[in-house]
Amino acid sequence: MILPAALLLLGVLTAVMGPRLLARADWPDREPVVALWAWQCVIATVLLCCALSMTFSAAAAWQAVGGHVFATAPRAVVEAYALGTAGLWAEATAVALACGGLWSAAMLVREVVRARARRRARRADLQVRAPLLPGEEPGADRLVVLEGERPDAWWLPGTPPRLVVTTAALRRLKGRQLDAVLAHERGHAQARHDWLLHCSSALADGFGQVPVFAAFRDEMHRLVELAADDMASRRFGRLTTALALVELNEHRGVFGPCPAPQALVTARVHRLLTPPDRLTAGRRLRLTAAASLVPVIPVLVAFVPGLRALG
Repeated sequence: MILPAALLLLGVLTAVMGPRLLARADWPDREPVVALWAWQCVIATVLLCCALSMTFSAAAAWQAVGGHVFATAPRAVVEAYALGTAGLWAEATAVALACGGLWSAAMLVREVVRARARRRARRADLQVRAPLLPGEEPGADRLVVLEGERPDAWWLPGTPPRLVVTTAALRRLKGRQLDAVLAHERGHAQARHDWLLHCSSALADGFGQVPVFAAFRDEMHRLVELAADDMASRRFGRLTTALALVELNEHRGVFGPCPAPQALVTARVHRLLTPPDRLTAGRRLRLTAAASLVPVIPVLVAFVPGLRALG
């Protein structure tokens, strides 16, 4: 039975070619939202290939599993998958992929638990530094002004979500720059970018030797910032958003002679000041549709023997 091997090969090809094609394309920085979707489709395809390969390997290795998988399938379809021809490799493949799936789930749970712990600690610190005033109800105001010497602003997810800005940021940001910063943070919250970052970090931490997962994590951190910048710049202008970024990060030395640790901030400011031309609506739609079709390929491959038997 070669179907599990074919699915694994398809997953490897997707993991190798997907990041390369996206890295060579000229549109991800121009359309970060579409690029985020394309990356998610690539990772979904890799994981789906592994899941389908595990399913068919287990069905071939153990009759009980095969009975559940093909419970309602006609005899011709079952025979087309040649479940009885599998050797010990099917058991080994199914067990290895199942362990990988469990490890992925464990890494995701660990990432979520750690994120919640960090969030609780930040909320506790926020409660100490900005306690509720007499008569003020919890969650009545989503914007919290925090006394601080460094200009900063961030979105704190949870119930209720909070948008925090320091007094130094209020002093430095001029005109509509503060509105642009708040719009940037609200863009993260509305798109639930925190979940993308959690999932990408879990895969990269769990499978550190797999390049596609490391690239996925790095690109998620970069593209979510570009997407939020675009959301802010559409409302308040690119120049205003760029100046707000400069004001918030100038004290960190990111624009100095050695800005490597915060090179993304410099690139974001340059992108805002010299904006690339956006793609047409038709091309964005075609790219989104093409990316959405990529996870369909392993499903079609999995159904090929059955469709041939029925045809």
